[in-house]
Amino acid sequence: MTIFVKNMVSLRCQIIVKEALERVGIHFINVEMGEIDILQPISNEQCELIEDTLSKYGLEVINNSKVKITEKIKHIIIEVIHHSNEPLEINFSTHLSQKLDYDYTYLANIFSETEGMTIEKFMICHKIERVKEMLVHSELSLTEIAHKLHYSSVSHVSNQFKKVTGLTPSLYKQRKQAHRSTFEKACGS
Repeated sequence: MTIFVKNMVSLRCQIIVKEALERVGIHFINVEMGEIDILQPISNEQCELIEDTLSKYGLEVINNSKVKITEKIKHIIIEVIHHSNEPLEINFSTHLSQKLDYDYTYLANIFSETEGMTIEKFMICHKIERVKEMLVHSELSLTEIAHKLHYSSVSHVSNQFKKVTGLTPSLYKQRKQAHRSTFEKACGS
């Protein structure tokens, strides 16, 4: 039996879910991003217990099939942007269709209906978040970041970054460094 979970987007979430299931005595086979595989069927009472336990951590059991598909789309996007260094051999729409075994137009319509934004906009937001992380926490240049995140050019990533954040990547990095410096001075580091 598979239970689908909304808002489970990180390794930390997986650990929380595993610990929560163990605490309430639910035996599971595997916990992945957005999914819990349970060996045996569970009662309605156990299902409610899982829902109540997970809700304390901001996680939600998904019963709606469209929401399940949307969460799967999100997890694939997060995996590609945040956890994969290899470029896709095919375009993303084909990759998504193959992974989920649905036509991309169908997936795009469901995603827009449930999230109120397009798959492309969701991807752009995550790519820009990844750019922010790399600007602040790595020594990579913007050219290297653009290459690593498979942007066609530095100007493309810069334009997209400014459109989303209102700042240029260099100004964003300067502000974050200034903020960190001010914090370190205040803490006596």
